[in-house]
Amino acid sequence: MTPLAWPAGGIVLAGVIFLFALWTLWTRSRLDENLPSFVDGALTGGAVESAAPAITELTRGRFVRQEHEVVGTARLLELPDGRRILRLEDFATSDGPDLHVWLSEKAAGGNWFKYGRGRRVRLGALKATDGNHNYPIPADHDLSGLRSAVIWCRRFHVAFGSAPLET
Repeated sequence: MTPLAWPAGGIVLAGVIFLFALWTLWTRSRLDENLPSFVDGALTGGAVESAAPAITELTRGRFVRQEHEVVGTARLLELPDGRRILRLEDFATSDGPDLHVWLSEKAAGGNWFKYGRGRRVRLGALKATDGNHNYPIPADHDLSGLRSAVIWCRRFHVAFGSAPLET
């Protein structure tokens, strides 16, 4: 073995670790957000036991595995003031590089790559690998025809998992 083989191998290994963000195989994060609450038409910070206006569930679906194991429920909710959110409940996935939450016109499950094309609504970066999260849906987005919630890895253009949200 030449004297340069070990350093070259180390550089290649470091590149693989960086490119594939291998440390995410062992990292986890947790966030538990409350559902928004309303009292007398005003938004408050947490759950309130009162005759507050009801939050309407538009649809829900259980996550299915695609590139990685993803579990939990995705719920499309309409708040009393008309705003809408995607709520992930009892959610868990492995960590990954550059994970995002999308709504897509593509059906849940199947090909990992299909969500990269077609109509989608980007709701932002995944807040944590575990817990209960709320993702606001921009008011100007029409939800008709959107069929799934997707955990999307932008670095590798694959779905970690998806949940059916047929309305």
